[in-house]
Amino acid sequence: MAWRARHWWGIGVAAAVLAVVVVLALTFSSPPRTTPAATSVSTAPTPAPASATRTSSPATPSRPRGTATSGTTPVPPPPGSATQAPPSNAPTTDLARQKLAAMTLGQRVGQAFMVSSPVTGADAQSVHVLADLHVGNVFLKGRSTAGVDAIAAVVSDAAGHALEDGVRPFVATDQEGGFVQIMRGPGFDTMPQAIEQGQLAPASLQADAKRWGQQLAAAGVNVNLAPVLDTVPGAAFAPRNAPIGAFGREYGYTPAAVSSHGLAFARGMLAAGVEPAVKHFPGLGRVTGNTDVTAGVTDSVTVRNDPYVAPFRDAVSAGVPWLMVSNAYYPKIDTQDLGPFSHVIIQGMVRGDLGFKGIIVSDDICDARQVAAVPAAQRGVDFINAGGTMVLCTNQSVAPAMYQGMVAAAQGSPAFARRIDAAALLVLEAKAARGLIAG
Repeated sequence: MAWRARHWWGIGVAAAVLAVVVVLALTFSSPPRTTPAATSVSTAPTPAPASATRTSSPATPSRPRGTATSGTTPVPPPPGSATQAPPSNAPTTDLARQKLAAMTLGQRVGQAFMVSSPVTGADAQSVHVLADLHVGNVFLKGRSTAGVDAIAAVVSDAAGHALEDGVRPFVATDQEGGFVQIMRGPGFDTMPQAIEQGQLAPASLQADAKRWGQQLAAAGVNVNLAPVLDTVPGAAFAPRNAPIGAFGREYGYTPAAVSSHGLAFARGMLAAGVEPAVKHFPGLGRVTGNTDVTAGVTDSVTVRNDPYVAPFRDAVSAGVPWLMVSNAYYPKIDTQDLGPFSHVIIQGMVRGDLGFKGIIVSDDICDARQVAAVPAAQRGVDFINAGGTMVLCTNQSVAPAMYQGMVAAAQGSPAFARRIDAAALLVLEAKAARGLIAG
């Protein structure tokens, strides 16, 4: 009897302890809370100023480094890769990783690529590149005065060719104002040059930029390769500064003026749902040649911790999501490589000094005269090897050679394949955060 009582008493105690353990387990195994994804805060005029999508590099350096060697098919990238931002939102990161894991090598390369399509309507070559080569991002180039509705139809058509397994493209254009305004006509304001925008109060400019951004969004554009954050050192020098000052693309003649007004423009775009890409890091305001049409463009003044880098630093601190790298040569920063192929500029300065976690896009490296000495098949490889995220090509006829060069490099080098995966993942995470990926 006493043994039986002790027996039932022991069972009761065990049951109570078990209940407590279950409650504690349920309490502490709930999924962790996630913070919402942070929103990050982003040329072809006639006669060609260095377009936001195009600038150049010098003839001085013989070969950009970054040639890939042999290897295998890529695998999903490990966390913490140098070219990817740390995840800010678990659901979007998981969705991006799932999409990456299901993609072929060609599709992964395509996510790290942006290719042009005429703003007047996709041509056969752009359709081929977007659809058959799996390029996942579009740049609308040229000029159109057809207005919002007509351009929206063109954008929708081009974006449809770039759709990959539920992953929609980033669709970009150059809409700075003045000479650099690709989209015009009914529904689009005529935007003043940046030098005129710089005379407005920052709050007024931000309100204007929001309206201009809403017009782009209505046309289906979600990335604007603007604002220009290059500082031209003075009004007297501006006419000799072929890519920027000669076209009034600067907001002012001091880093402070450029920063205040460039950030106002960027914030307005963001408020409209359009991602701005600040350009052209580390600056084109001190050169005389236009990298789009001239080789050997060299900035022999700018140093690594230069005061003229301040507007870019301010933009990164403000949360810009995209940053474009200049094609010029900066021997006081890197004696070996042009801007888009420089590990010092991209990894050392952009990722390191500035702490930028977003998408690093090249200026145009297809048509730019500055990079013409580098074989087209090697340019995208060198940019990704330097730490870049997305290759920009404004000539759809050159794009296949560049794309195939990147695919071949990834097939031959496990290290390069991992860099492609990291770049593609960063792009996919940005797309997931914007709702551009079907779950």
